[in-house]
Amino acid sequence: MCRRACSTPDSLLSRFMQHDKLHMDHLWRPGDIESTRSRAGALTIPRTATPRKSYMSDGFLAALSWPSALAFVLALVVVVLGLVIWSIRRHRDPRLVIDCDAPIAELLPSLSGLTQGTVYEGNAVELLANGAFFDAMFEEIRAATCSVHFETFLWKDGVLGTRLVDALVERRRAGVPVRVLVDADGGKKMGEDAARRLREAGCRLEMHHPSHVRHIGVFNERDHRKLVVVDGKVALVGGHCIVDSWLGDGQDRKHVSDLGVRLRGPVVHAVQGAFSENWVEDTGEMFVGDAVFPPLERVGEVAVHVASIKPEGSPPAVKILHHLVVCVARKRIRIQNPYFLPDGEAIDALCEAAQRGVDVRVMVPSTEASDMPMVQHAAHRNFHLLLAGGVRIFEYQKCLLHQKVMTIDGAWCAIGSSNFDDRSFETNDEITLGLRDEALAAQLDEIFERDTRDCIELQADAWARRGLWHRCKDNALYAFNELL
Repeated sequence: MCRRACSTPDSLLSRFMQHDKLHMDHLWRPGDIESTRSRAGALTIPRTATPRKSYMSDGFLAALSWPSALAFVLALVVVVLGLVIWSIRRHRDPRLVIDCDAPIAELLPSLSGLTQGTVYEGNAVELLANGAFFDAMFEEIRAATCSVHFETFLWKDGVLGTRLVDALVERRRAGVPVRVLVDADGGKKMGEDAARRLREAGCRLEMHHPSHVRHIGVFNERDHRKLVVVDGKVALVGGHCIVDSWLGDGQDRKHVSDLGVRLRGPVVHAVQGAFSENWVEDTGEMFVGDAVFPPLERVGEVAVHVASIKPEGSPPAVKILHHLVVCVARKRIRIQNPYFLPDGEAIDALCEAAQRGVDVRVMVPSTEASDMPMVQHAAHRNFHLLLAGGVRIFEYQKCLLHQKVMTIDGAWCAIGSSNFDDRSFETNDEITLGLRDEALAAQLDEIFERDTRDCIELQADAWARRGLWHRCKDNALYAFNELL
């Protein structure tokens, strides 16, 4: 027979008093109560009690005035938002240590794969120097029958801009769809008349990331690409801007020296895809069909891959490409770039290449010839490390040297819009072509050698003796190198 346990009145009272004591101990401090004891018992009865003080009433915020508390909360919000943005944008930089003995001519699948691209075989490439780039551009635009897509960073009102507007308007009135994409910051001086004429003729003109609160999170991300795609069959890529100083032949400091290429063949699809990336972002329009992506046959022997992607959480493709090819070079590296500010890992990679016997030479514009002397001073801050590591540096005196080109071992070369600095490698939208073409690499090496005649080569001992004021400017401006 089972017996059900039951509680007696005494046991219930005992439990109640024990619970009540715990509850009172939680609410009241020992010194907050007065006790009365009867002669026969020890029952404690609270007479007067002082509640515990609120933590918040004695806390940090309570000690602040309302304006100060509000400022503190706002500052905390800013810090938290900054950490959120940093966590979204941060990525692990690649280790620039490559264990590979293969020549670069055999590494195109690796180079394109690591930069999220594709190797396109069977292309024809034509190198275009200085004003000849625009001659080719206008030739292709005038011949357009299906579509014209134009993208640039810098456009200033002038003779060149007027010629371009005339050409685009003429094609649009002939029934050819025309899309024009200009960076909003670089296009501030393109002129209201140019924009009005393009839009009145029916051209689609879009300004990338204009000054607006909805773009506050991406306003520093500029569209630095310079490209033209005509009928989806021909593309021009380089460093040329729509500014009158790019006309001519880089003959003096009123003009600019620059290089670009004209492409025909399957790789034009990749350049068209790069244009569509920002076009879709700015307009939402996705263009399709043979007018923009026609079937493309082999027309030459050059293999090309395109680096333009900026994946979330990973280094941008242009950064991986420029750093990676330095690590696999065996014989020689030639770099011509207007804004050369390599980070610490790239400096180490260039110096290690020189120490393993690679002939490493870099050409930049002099401070006097540059359009942005502040950038040159920021670059100077680490030149002593490169010189000590065996890298040869040449400063071009004749004019602004604006081409962004590299050659590796006389077999592979890069050309496009990317500077060798953090802004291009981390922030801007860029495009760089990687080309396996010994003939083109030889042309670029020849241009480098020719341009050395207008250069002063920096010497490590003389560079170490540069003036105190020069050093101060170098160090001060380097602190802002990611914003320059």
